[in-house]
Amino acid sequence: MVHRDFHPGNILFNKLILDEKNTTIYIADMGLCGQVDDLDETKIYGVMPYVAPEVLRGKPYTISADIYSFGMIMYFTATGRQPFANREHDFNLMLEICKENIRPEINEQEAPRFYIDLMKRCWSSDPDSRPDVSELESLFFDFLDDPGIEDQLKEADEYRRALIENNQSTHSSTYSKAICVSRILDTSELEGQLDEMII
Repeated sequence: MVHRDFHPGNILFNKLILDEKNTTIYIADMGLCGQVDDLDETKIYGVMPYVAPEVLRGKPYTISADIYSFGMIMYFTATGRQPFANREHDFNLMLEICKENIRPEINEQEAPRFYIDLMKRCWSSDPDSRPDVSELESLFFDFLDDPGIEDQLKEADEYRRALIENNQSTHSSTYSKAICVSRILDTSELEGQLDEMII
């Protein structure tokens, strides 16, 4: 199964009042979800920064495209900012994501090194270089068992708290034309523009 519209707005948390350590996470809005071999690549619907570059180029959605989206969710989780929140989510951004492989910037103190490295692997421009779901699961379980990782997570959390206490929140305002809700994305001119740049 592929989700095809995976972003933070489609993630739900259920925390039991009596059990503060355990939170159940659900992936919602499965309306676009479908079998990997039964996809209509002519309909691109989503939040632009969370849509994989190959999908913007007209290639079919794959599980690897959802992994790209997961990498952007990792960015949002670490920083509290939407990817590319400081600019318009327009054709030019789409072109830069596909041609120049631009990705959001992250301050090294906002997340542990292992987390940043994994996030960047997830948003690789090459779908074959992205980790698969099994590898992600294995890595996250390994991280949970590593006391050094716990220290790194605490350091990143302390950094974010210090920013908040000093009124320098990690959250920045979102540019009014940075559209952070799902919508139909017009990619009809993208392939032609990419072809012109290659010539």
